[in-house]
Amino acid sequence: MRHLFECMRKGNKKQRNAYNTIIELGIFEEMNVYRPVLCGTIPLGIDLDHSDLDIVMEVKDLDRFEKKLNNLYGSKPSFKINRKLIRGREAVKANFLFNNFELELFGQDQPIHCQNAYLHMIIEYEIIKSNPALKDKVIELKEHGYKTEPAFCELLDISGDPYEALIQYGIKEGIIIGEGLV
Repeated sequence: MRHLFECMRKGNKKQRNAYNTIIELGIFEEMNVYRPVLCGTIPLGIDLDHSDLDIVMEVKDLDRFEKKLNNLYGSKPSFKINRKLIRGREAVKANFLFNNFELELFGQDQPIHCQNAYLHMIIEYEIIKSNPALKDKVIELKEHGYKTEPAFCELLDISGDPYEALIQYGIKEGIIIGEGLV
């Protein structure tokens, strides 16, 4: 989905600012060994004022990744880094502020195309592409306190855990392939 990132260069004002922020930080160049991908709501244009920039990466050596994040971004305002277990896999997550954006850099020893943030974005992109009227409805629900995945599930009448249910919906609809997903 690199093309979504490139489209932001000519997108709305927030997308252009987000694109320039990522370029200015040099994240894709500095972290290229981890194949970074911008995910989340800003590339899809379903963001709110406080939406952050989520960049996911495939990381084999979490210790080295954590040190690199500290070296590159540790001096940024509100920098914090932590490790957590997500769906049975250890992950490193760093958050900081830059150019009026909160950034979240996420690394896990899992291919990008199997990480939920990426899968959710692909599914949401395809849903909006096939039904553009849903875009404004998702934003409206988000303005009323819904998170993105629960908003999509509400509009599509999908029950269960919205994060897993959206993945299952994507598989059922042929948007993503279920093999190899963890």
